[in-house]
Amino acid sequence: MTVDADMLVDPDLVQRVLGRALQRGGDFAEVFAEDRRATSAVLDDGRIEELASGRDRGAGIRVVVGDTTGFAHTADLSEAGLLAAAEAAASVASGGTPRTVALGERGGRPRSGASRPGDAVAKADKIALLARADAAARSAGAAVAQVSASYGDSRRRLLVANSDGVLAVDDQVRTRLAVSVVAVGDTGRQTGFESVAATTGLELFDRTDVAEVAGAAARRAIAKLAARPAPSGSLPVVLASGSGGILFHEACGHGLEADHIAKETSVYTGRVGERVASPLVTLVDDGGVGGEWGTFAVDDEGHPAGRTVLIENGVLVDYLWDEVRARREGRRSSGNGRRQSYRHLPMVRMTNTFLLDGDADPDEIVAQTPHGVYVAKLGGGQVNTATGDFVFGTTEAYLIEDGHLAEPLRDANLIGNGPEVLARIDAVAGDFAMTPGTCGKDGQSVPVGCGQPTLRISAVTIGGTAGA
Repeated sequence: MTVDADMLVDPDLVQRVLGRALQRGGDFAEVFAEDRRATSAVLDDGRIEELASGRDRGAGIRVVVGDTTGFAHTADLSEAGLLAAAEAAASVASGGTPRTVALGERGGRPRSGASRPGDAVAKADKIALLARADAAARSAGAAVAQVSASYGDSRRRLLVANSDGVLAVDDQVRTRLAVSVVAVGDTGRQTGFESVAATTGLELFDRTDVAEVAGAAARRAIAKLAARPAPSGSLPVVLASGSGGILFHEACGHGLEADHIAKETSVYTGRVGERVASPLVTLVDDGGVGGEWGTFAVDDEGHPAGRTVLIENGVLVDYLWDEVRARREGRRSSGNGRRQSYRHLPMVRMTNTFLLDGDADPDEIVAQTPHGVYVAKLGGGQVNTATGDFVFGTTEAYLIEDGHLAEPLRDANLIGNGPEVLARIDAVAGDFAMTPGTCGKDGQSVPVGCGQPTLRISAVTIGGTAGA
C-alpha cells in the first residue's frame, strides 16, 4: 500500500492496532484518529474580548462483541499509546479467536477543496471581518445599542480504519461568522441575530458580504421594537425558506435516526411504507451537499457521505443508519455515523436534512393566506421523539392580514406534533434555502445543515400573548 505522508497514522501501524484490538476475539474493531485545529474570536462593543487558538489530537478505538462495545481513547498517537488503548478496548472480549486485518481503501483519499483554510490565514484578517460586521450593524440606525460578533474556523483531519478492511481519510475545513445586535426603543430592548457558516475556508467571504450579515441582524432587532404581541391559538403558519428547516430537523429528523427506532422510542418506529406526511413532503438527508455546514467526504466511521430519502411524497421510505445498527439489520450504513471528537463513540446523526422544492410561488402562498403568521426566522426548540411533540421559538415573525404581511410580532412559540404538522403542509414553494446549525444529542454536538423552501402549515398552535 502506498503511504500518504498526510495520514495521521501509518497504515501498517493501524493494521497492528486493529489486530491487537481483536486479539481476544470480537465481531468488529475500529480505529478513529483525529487532528483538529481551531481559532475563535469575539468582538463585543468594538473590543476584541476573546481570541483563542487550539489543537487537539488523538484516537479512539472501539471493539464490538455482540451487543457490547469496548471503547478507549488516547492523546498518544505513538505505537505504544495506540496499542495500550487497543488492549483496553479489547477487554470486553474473551475466549474468542484472534483475527488479522487487511486494510484496503474506500473512495480514494478525499481532501478539502478550501483555498483559504483558517490555519493559513493571519489572525489580523479574521479580526478585520469582525470590525466590518460591527461597523455595518451600527450604521443601521441610532437604535442599535450593542453589537457582538463572533468568528470561528476549524480544520479537522481524520483517519478511520476498521476490521472490515476500510481505510478512509478526510480533511474538513469549516468557517463561520455570527452577529448579535441589541436595539433599544420606547418598548424596551430587542435582539436580532444572523450567521453564515460553511464547510469551506475564508473564501466564504468572497461570496458572502459581511456587512449584509450584520445588517440583517440589526434590521431584525430594530423591526422588533415596533412589534405587537403575537396572537395565540391555532393559525396557519407560513415558514420562510431556510431557517424553518430546523423544525423538521427536530420534529421528525431525530425520530428517523435508527437508534431511536431500535429502542422503539420514536413515533416513526415500524412505519416504513406508511403515509406520514402530506404528499407535498419529500425529506432528504445528504452529507455531500456542496459546502453546507453538515457536509463531509466520509462520516466518522469511514463511510462515504450518503444521500438518504427519508420521506418521499409523504410516504416513509427509510431511516438513518450508522455502522453498528446497520450491521445488526444486515444492511449498509447510510453514512450517518458521527461523533464530536475522538473521545466519543459514534452514533447515528443527521447531516444536512431538508425538504425538497415544490412548485408554488412563495408570494402567492402568502397572498392565499387570509390570516396567519409568517415566520421569517425560526429559533431553537425541543422535541419528544417518542410522541413527536415539539416547541420552537420564533425570532422574526409577522402577522398576515388579507394575504399581506402586516405588523412584526414579538417572539412567540410554535407548539405542535411532528406527524400532525407534516400532514398539514398544504403548499410548498420552489425557493429552497439552507441554514447552518449545531445539533446536540446525548452530550455530543456536531455541525448540521437544515433547509426547506417557503411552505405553509394549515394550522399550528401559536403560544403568543394576544388573542387570536
